Amino acid sequence: MHQSHIFHRQIHTHLPTAQRGDGAYIYDSSGKSYLDACGGAAVSCLGHSHPKVIDAIMQQVRQMPYAHTAFFTNQPSELLAKFLTERAPEGIDHVYFVSGGSEAMESALKLARQYFVEKGQPERKKFISRKQSYHGNTLGALAIGANKWRRQPFEDLLIDVDHIDTCYAYRDQHKNESLEDYGLRVASQLEQRLQDVGAENIIGFIAEPVVGATAGALVPAPGYFKRIREICDDYDILLILDEVMCGMGRTGSLFASEQEDICPDILVIAKGLAGGYQPLGAMLCSSDIYAAFADGSGLFQHGHTYVGHATACAAGLAVQQAIEEEGLLENVNIMGEKLHVGLIERFFDHPHVGDIRGRGLFRAIELVANRSTKAPFDPAAKIHALVKQNAMELGLACYPSGGTIDGLRGDHVLLAPPYLVNEKQVEEIVSKLGDAVDRALINQPLRCE
Repeated sequence: MHQSHIFHRQIHTHLPTAQRGDGAYIYDSSGKSYLDACGGAAVSCLGHSHPKVIDAIMQQVRQMPYAHTAFFTNQPSELLAKFLTERAPEGIDHVYFVSGGSEAMESALKLARQYFVEKGQPERKKFISRKQSYHGNTLGALAIGANKWRRQPFEDLLIDVDHIDTCYAYRDQHKNESLEDYGLRVASQLEQRLQDVGAENIIGFIAEPVVGATAGALVPAPGYFKRIREICDDYDILLILDEVMCGMGRTGSLFASEQEDICPDILVIAKGLAGGYQPLGAMLCSSDIYAAFADGSGLFQHGHTYVGHATACAAGLAVQQAIEEEGLLENVNIMGEKLHVGLIERFFDHPHVGDIRGRGLFRAIELVANRSTKAPFDPAAKIHALVKQNAMELGLACYPSGGTIDGLRGDHVLLAPPYLVNEKQVEEIVSKLGDAVDRALINQPLRCE
């Protein structure tokens, strides 16, 4: 094998070369097929090689691939912004396009801070988010997240952020406590923290409506986010929702927050926005926030070279139009339920699957050493990595991760297949995942942490 000159994220891993994609499948250079059950990291919502999106990209490249937004606006970005704001939660009225989720979150942090500066409240300098969250890999976004493994090498560079517990019913709900009461109890931590540190010092609260990479499709308890919204309103702080993974139809509605019946002040999206056909993310904000800038300095003191990239936005618009025109959100809900049922049937009595959870085509299983006690495997066993290795050998791309519980302990497998997945492919996902899990656990000493 020739020496690669790419600085791969895992240096000692030998990766197959992806050669082509077709629908729900990726084919490597040897011709082997992989059912793409995770879309990389919940990116490829429309599958691979959709002709309408390819045509839109080619047409835009021929016409004008790029023009810097300090000099020009462009039609694809204007049309995509209109498309999104017409469907966004009430009050969300403006869009800022970037190249991915981390940039979108970084933009949200800077917008939120400058918003209060514009309002004459520069003393607001801190954010509150949740433990075991992940919001991106730039230094600002990494600081907002609380995943220990991702943060460790960079701790000394990160801004100070307060973190409260996430809504993790499988592990934290008390016996004889209803799910609703549990959600309210966890949400109340935000109010307590605001009282402890002084709400006048806080910019906003940041959360994923459905937690993705770090904890595996954690769905909030009923009423949790409504209470969070109330607290943000009561203490005059911003609610910033990270829908980079769970948004753009992944959980069965275009915006994940729709299912919580709340409206954020700032919303961050990426991944499924352009479905991997181009790098694209976006920050959306309320008309009230926009007005503070319009009536104040008139300048958002932030920017990237590829803000509002014409070709990327053309791809995003084509992806979103295809999802809507082909009725794929309905398929997300139908196939999502079939996937959930399939996972329950395959793993309901599995001694090492503790929880099966998720929404739409955003599903996960949590692996445990002991199902009765919920004890995780010893992190040294790297069960998640073994599942990934065996799944790839079987022709299944899934998204296993470690550190599910606290960034260090716990294992889960996240599934995020394309919205056009069919029933036969759902069955293939469940079958191959079951085999991959069983193979990974063969001859494993059942050590717990």
